[in-house]
Amino acid sequence: MLKLALFFLIISLVAGLFGFSGISAASAGIAKILFFIAITLFVVFLVIALFITKAVT
Repeated sequence: MLKLALFFLIISLVAGLFGFSGISAASAGIAKILFFIAITLFVVFLVIALFITKAVT
């Protein structure tokens, strides 16, 4: 249990470091781009899967 407490302490310190510096704005921009890429890939693969299952059955 103490190991988990130390682990989350380190995570919170790193998050605080990013939050109080200018890195968080850049990270948020990159995260938004990656989110939209992931959503686009999800939709593309979903459509491909729907067409393939109709072709197979």
